[in-house]
Amino acid sequence: MRPIVEAILILLDLYVWIVIASAIFSWLYAFGVVNPRNQIVSTIGDVLYRATEPLYRPIRRFMPDLGGLDLSPIVLLLIIYIVQRSLVLYVLPAVF
Repeated sequence: MRPIVEAILILLDLYVWIVIASAIFSWLYAFGVVNPRNQIVSTIGDVLYRATEPLYRPIRRFMPDLGGLDLSPIVLLLIIYIVQRSLVLYVLPAVF
């Protein structure tokens, strides 16, 4: 059981980096730093969008509209942090 929990923790850490990369890419895209017509940039943006949007969508449904400010990545990172801490503090000691 412990290897399964460790694998879940590693996947959550990886997803945190994907969320951070998605946020940074969206800022670069919004401010015109990257060329959206470049195929590589477009592919990276599409992959990041497809990886993060399924979890952003339910969060955005419950968040109030703040205009151009999107706080769903921050909320998602907080949720991931809470899940990680819960696994470390409550599940791992019970399994070990």
